[in-house]
Amino acid sequence: MLIKNVLLVLFLFSFIQAEDQDYTLGPDSKRQEGVPQGQVTTFVWNKSKVYSGTERNCWLYVPAQYQAKTPASIMVFNDGGGYVKDDRGAVAIVFDNLIHRKQMPITIGLFVNPGEIPAVKNGQAGLKTRSLEYDTLSGDYAQFLIEELIAELKKNYNITDDREGHAICGISSGGIAAFTAAWERPEYFSKVVSHIGSFTNIRGGNEYPSLIRKTEKKHLRVFLQDGENDLDNLHGNWPLSNMQMASALNFMKYDVKFVLGTGKHSMRHGAAILPATLRWLWRDDPSVENYVEEDIK
Repeated sequence: MLIKNVLLVLFLFSFIQAEDQDYTLGPDSKRQEGVPQGQVTTFVWNKSKVYSGTERNCWLYVPAQYQAKTPASIMVFNDGGGYVKDDRGAVAIVFDNLIHRKQMPITIGLFVNPGEIPAVKNGQAGLKTRSLEYDTLSGDYAQFLIEELIAELKKNYNITDDREGHAICGISSGGIAAFTAAWERPEYFSKVVSHIGSFTNIRGGNEYPSLIRKTEKKHLRVFLQDGENDLDNLHGNWPLSNMQMASALNFMKYDVKFVLGTGKHSMRHGAAILPATLRWLWRDDPSVENYVEEDIK
């Protein structure tokens, strides 16, 4: 009986683990010999006018190939502290490898954490503004990025003014925030990556499929990723919501790709397919050579 129970536990454990099956980082997400490494620096932004009183950690990736005389593309990552980690997407390493092989343009990466209003008294917790910034359907977050952070970066870096060179990415509420930024400011952000995006009724995000179908098509390219075992709670069903988004975008003939895996509400799947995602996102950039369409799954 003991052996049977042990075997049953092992079976159930393997079944649960299979929901995030084999989503591991591939060679494009690991250091490769002979590939120049970009530089990652950290800074704090506490001068926001859009989100007054907040402060946040940010990271800046500048590729080794960057030259001030030539405008670089830029890609923003919401919840940037997670994306900048080598075990949670390894974005800087992926950028190094893909830029070196000319599978994406020379791109500056801006990794932005959500804001927090510091506590007034010692020992108290600060007020986190993540949901306000990410889940709200308005142009505020895009304004914050474009007119504050990116405007500050442009004082020291030559960043292209061409919307085709502007992309934004996020996970969960950061995923819907990425879409909202591009939806509100398509003249600036033309490319979106959403990992397990929260297109649910947290602050009205479930309205997007209807809005997309009834709004004149905008100049956007959108990559959506989710897992069959993602969240299902009082706010809604994440896989169903992402399916509805993909359906609406396809109906309006957007340039969209939707990848549905078996994972949960985690970054494992999105991180594993990030190199292929970025190749798809930047596939027709003039600097990209020999793009080959991949079966991303």
